[in-house]
Amino acid sequence: MSGGQEDSVDGCGSPERGDGMNRSVFAERMGALAGESAFQVLAAANALEAKGKKVIHFEIGEPDFPTQPHIVEAAKRALDQNCTGYCNAQGLVPLREAIVEHEKEFKGLHTTREQVVVTPGGKPIIYYTICVLVNPGDEVIYPNPGFPTYESVICYAGGVPVPAVLKEEKAFRLDIDELKALITPKTKLLILNSPSNPTGSFLTGAELAEIAAAVRGRDMYVLSDEIYSRIVYEGKATSIATVPGMKDKTIVLDGFSKTYCMTGWRLGYGIMREDIAEQVTRLLINSNSCTTHFVQLAGIEALKGPQDAVDEMVAEYRRRREAVVAGLNSMQGVTCRKPDGAFYAFPSVRGTGCKSAELAQRLLEDAGVALLNGGTFGAAGEGYLRLSYATAMPLIREGMERMDAALRRL
Repeated sequence: MSGGQEDSVDGCGSPERGDGMNRSVFAERMGALAGESAFQVLAAANALEAKGKKVIHFEIGEPDFPTQPHIVEAAKRALDQNCTGYCNAQGLVPLREAIVEHEKEFKGLHTTREQVVVTPGGKPIIYYTICVLVNPGDEVIYPNPGFPTYESVICYAGGVPVPAVLKEEKAFRLDIDELKALITPKTKLLILNSPSNPTGSFLTGAELAEIAAAVRGRDMYVLSDEIYSRIVYEGKATSIATVPGMKDKTIVLDGFSKTYCMTGWRLGYGIMREDIAEQVTRLLINSNSCTTHFVQLAGIEALKGPQDAVDEMVAEYRRRREAVVAGLNSMQGVTCRKPDGAFYAFPSVRGTGCKSAELAQRLLEDAGVALLNGGTFGAAGEGYLRLSYATAMPLIREGMERMDAALRRL
């Protein structure tokens, strides 16, 4: 998933949030939740733009391509047909059936409509899964650096966050031996994200088979965040749910935001065992009632309609990736490995002698380049920055030039 968080800590401490929260009024568990630095940096960038400064935006993990017209037209038809009321809490049957076919075609995952839960965006699957499976004191292994919502919700639910460090020298992939050492009798959930935010790495079929071997036979589950599964540059992303013996132990998260450029539509889904789906649906009923009716009908069109635009978008991201990685590697004190998927570069800036947060702030204020401090993705992200190259090539080139000039001034 996209974004970052302010005041990231490993574990469930409650750092000073600077938001004026009165602990005597608000529930203590609220201290475990953090915001997203991507939106905070965006707000700071917008404030600079309001003062007349041009800013190059690399902070937001949002496709810069429009939602395809045939998807928009499907939503318009649904609105004209007054599809604006409540609907099946688990998701419209035709949409769940379309998801079943989509998963079979693109991932080789055989599932049923009873195992699909449609949600308003992908994030609810993170929240619902952890709330359904994790008791206070249960351990949850999650990637670090990784999407900060994982740690945030683990802490909110009273779980114990156990970071699995992703190291650049291992191409930001899970070290299987280190993973095995992290698993204890208290481990309830392992979170995977492939392709990854923020590193762009993805797990191979062989690696997933090793992970599955470590998980099988234990009373634990896997939450597989596959929101970027269609945005892969070489090879093909694989779901751990397709590994023998793992389907019933895996909750797959996917959605429409990244693949179909539908971030604001808020449409995602989870695939899971039927008894888990029933519990997740209960939570959905108590929090959202259902996912917006006409948006689900647009989702059917996205899945069943032409897929050419997805392929064209990925081809353009590949072109941008080459430009961003080459540009970053030419800069003083910066090195960047080529990401395998998603649309993020995660360069090391340790050679600059600056802390990530300081450098990100200086690049915004002095160079007008908005990007994210890698430390907001966990302690293992210190020394890195995250750039989203979901922006037009001319802006990418200008942003690289601005960054290079700013680094030379350090």
